[in-house]
Amino acid sequence: MRTTSNPAFRNLPTGGYAGFGSPQQAAGYGYQQPAGYGGYQEAPPVAAERPITIDDIVTKTAMTLGLAIVTGALTVAFQLYALALPALIVGLVVSMVIIFKRTPSAPLVLTYAAVEGVLLGAITGLFEHLVPGIALQAIAGTFGVFVAMLVVYKTGAVKVTPRLTKWIIGATVGAAVLMLANLLVGLFGANLGLRDGSPMAIVFSLIVIGIAAFNFLLDFEQANEMIRTGMPAKWAWWAAFGLMTTLVWLYLEILRLLSYLQRN
Repeated sequence: MRTTSNPAFRNLPTGGYAGFGSPQQAAGYGYQQPAGYGGYQEAPPVAAERPITIDDIVTKTAMTLGLAIVTGALTVAFQLYALALPALIVGLVVSMVIIFKRTPSAPLVLTYAAVEGVLLGAITGLFEHLVPGIALQAIAGTFGVFVAMLVVYKTGAVKVTPRLTKWIIGATVGAAVLMLANLLVGLFGANLGLRDGSPMAIVFSLIVIGIAAFNFLLDFEQANEMIRTGMPAKWAWWAAFGLMTTLVWLYLEILRLLSYLQRN
């Protein structure tokens, strides 16, 4: 059963990382049993890679977000808004490479963060030009939702059960289908009323923000599972990438909602 709608976490390899403590379980990580007596030369044991910790995930996520903030700020400062489309394309390509490569890569994740920062900076700059002050509101809103969902997860106020997981994944897929349908219909001059700033669009945007927020619970659970199973520390970059994809989605949706509210 799929345990998350986040494509990064959904492509995690399963099994084979627990039990780093014993030589038998670490055999797949370069450990060789001593040959014992009989004249054979013993191969020195090769230490297994250090298991991932919560500090690894927090550090890598902070580095990823920090880089995105820097590139975004530079984009706004120099008004490089024309880079929005190239950044969108490059970001999509890099994210697909990361997902299908199925191995953590710090350079790729940092590249993705830098490009997404440019994209968000360009979009934010345009919105800020139209509605002064909206950027700070969107940033504060995104940070607030992230912290709130982290508290909800850590306190156990909402348990990530298989039933909740199925609901969140289903809602995410449903929202994506509706947004795609709205885009396709718009190409033919029609309008479903989901992205035009109408009351229906505001309600839909609130629903999407709620879905994105609940996706954080699945992201936190997947990151926690990586720690429980003792995956190598390098996978913290993968967790950082997964968390950032949800943050980008949430931020853009909050930015969109605030723009709707300013019109009304």
